[in-house]
Amino acid sequence: MPFDLLDVQAAAAEAVKAHTVGTHRIAAPEQTLARVTPFLPIMGITRVANVTGLDSVGIPVVMVTRPNSRSISVSQGKGVTLAAAKASGVMESIESYHAERITLPLKFASFEEMRWTHPVVDVDRLPRLSTSAYNPHNPILWIEGDDLLNGGRKWVPFESVHLNFTMPMAPGNGCFLAGSNGLASGNHRIEAISHAITELIERDATTMWRLSGAEAQERTRIDLDSIDDPVCRSLIDRFEAAGVDVGIWEITSDVGLPAFLCRIVEREDLPQQSIRPASGMGCHVAREIALSRALTEAAQSRLTFIAGARDDMPRTEYDRHLDPARHAQWKARIAGGVGLRDFTDCPTSAAPTIEADLEHQLARLRACGIDEAVAVDLTKPEFGIPVVRMVVPGLEGLDESPDYLLGDRGRRALGRSMEKAA
Repeated sequence: MPFDLLDVQAAAAEAVKAHTVGTHRIAAPEQTLARVTPFLPIMGITRVANVTGLDSVGIPVVMVTRPNSRSISVSQGKGVTLAAAKASGVMESIESYHAERITLPLKFASFEEMRWTHPVVDVDRLPRLSTSAYNPHNPILWIEGDDLLNGGRKWVPFESVHLNFTMPMAPGNGCFLAGSNGLASGNHRIEAISHAITELIERDATTMWRLSGAEAQERTRIDLDSIDDPVCRSLIDRFEAAGVDVGIWEITSDVGLPAFLCRIVEREDLPQQSIRPASGMGCHVAREIALSRALTEAAQSRLTFIAGARDDMPRTEYDRHLDPARHAQWKARIAGGVGLRDFTDCPTSAAPTIEADLEHQLARLRACGIDEAVAVDLTKPEFGIPVVRMVVPGLEGLDESPDYLLGDRGRRALGRSMEKAA
């Protein structure tokens, strides 16, 4: 499809969905790439590599290299087409670049100093580790954003927003979870916000599902034969043809946005095989988009391992996933289970605009007790590429670290799980 800036601007005016295959966007991936490609050298992006052929599955995956990154140098992209995968990877690298180089005004003060004179988020509801250095009387850096649930401006900890991990670290570092969760870019600010919120809800749902216990988890397994979306069916067929078993679980939380976990593993144990099991998660207002994201992310995770270029995967990560016992455990879990849940019973919502999707997302957050959702606009005028970091106190982060401290939602979920097991 040829790049037409006027078409993109017209769609952006109402955030109308113009591309709905595998994802919902106001512009086709080809248009997005044409718009941002002139800026790639300025941001230090030196290579967009198609690594799909390194695997036998054939689901498009790319890696994007930015050697002078201040966080990770290799970003990944996936999609149902190669253009979608390229747009995914390039935009991930672009949003990281923006979060590494924030020039917005900051304040250096303690929470106790800030709360009397500035509207600030409820920091007690932000994800953190048991090793957190946070103290309400110690000064940290703050940055301002828009509270989408209450209106007006609100200050959030800078550590929850930036991705500049160069040394020395910023003052007040080590208080809150730092990472890319809730960072997103898009063809329009509303698209970036919606995508960022979806990611936060996905990670929260993953943690809540993990806390529910093995018996409850197994009840959420999807019957693969019930999946009626043609795009998702074609992705599953690619795994099957490559000799890769697929297991899918619905991990939708009380927020109510459809979310899925996809696990994949080699069907046969061959002597020459050294491919680890992999997984992917996906969330979206539309269940078929949520599932396609989980399936393509699983393919991306597998190829990330095969390519070996990701700079945040240490040797121990490879050793852990190549352990034969772990492989056998995954294989038994995927091949030995039976899907009981019908895909068509999963919640879903479809709207013609991204704006309507966002309104639905915010309504669902309110319904489950979330009362703050702050959007920090990181868009740089010189590029004009919308980039947003969302901070939503009350949602759980990923509980992968043994030092992760569960929030109120997580503690309640764990309590319910323990009661059922007793």
